[in-house]
Amino acid sequence: MIPEWMDQYMSMAALNITWSDVVEILILAFIIYHVMIWIKSTRAWSLMKGSAVLFALLILAYVFHMNTILWIAKNFFSLGIMAVIVVFQPELRRALEQLGENNLLTSIVPFDNSRKVEETLTDRTIGELVKACFEMGKARTGALIVLEQAVSLQEYERTGISIDSLVSSQLILNIFEKNTPLHDGAVIMSGNRIRSATCYLPLSDNMTLSKALGTRHRAAVGVSEVSDSLTIVVSEETGSVSVARGGRLLRNLNQEQLKKQLQALQPKTDDSRKIRLWKGRGKNESKDI
Repeated sequence: MIPEWMDQYMSMAALNITWSDVVEILILAFIIYHVMIWIKSTRAWSLMKGSAVLFALLILAYVFHMNTILWIAKNFFSLGIMAVIVVFQPELRRALEQLGENNLLTSIVPFDNSRKVEETLTDRTIGELVKACFEMGKARTGALIVLEQAVSLQEYERTGISIDSLVSSQLILNIFEKNTPLHDGAVIMSGNRIRSATCYLPLSDNMTLSKALGTRHRAAVGVSEVSDSLTIVVSEETGSVSVARGGRLLRNLNQEQLKKQLQALQPKTDDSRKIRLWKGRGKNESKDI
């Protein structure tokens, strides 16, 4: 018994496993893990469950020699792949966008300095935004303000009216004043400037969002799902101020909480810009509801 076990062990040790094989296994495990996580968080999870049922039925057809069903399944398989790509095109596109946004090289070496220093969010702009949002909240004036980050929002800017002006609380209040030409739709900002108003945003199809939320909140979550932007929402019904980012909605913020969310968009100092590849995210002080 022992010699046989030793022979099997030695034969496995003689497989000549190299470092490239180990790296290949790790890469495949990483890809498979993230594909499973992606499937779990999208509509593809329902497809997987349905496919499992279909696969079980095909096994029964094979066992009982149901040749007609097997012939149909064989010829339908090639068309089924194309159908999956067409039906889940938005999810596949978002998965590729997330892969591009989570670039390991940019997290290790911050070499992307395309945004100039003068284009970063200043304390003055933050103060004007906070002031305008809570004044609109008191007056029950609805508002939707998108702050562009690394991912370009030009395709949504083109749906609105170009403004290209410095941010001020008076300008924001005038834009969202009821029954004015620019009040309907979203304002898109880049740095300290308002680029466009009356913009149309994609609506989120997240079924976990509260049914009490209106179109503004769903649009805010929707644009945060397809970009790295931060969106401020002022509710016309309640006057509450919320923030959407990364597909999550933080509701009922006060002035200090909104200010902290905006300050998080400012570039960190040189002392704090260290390599954080192995460091996890900090907990958000606000709770999403």
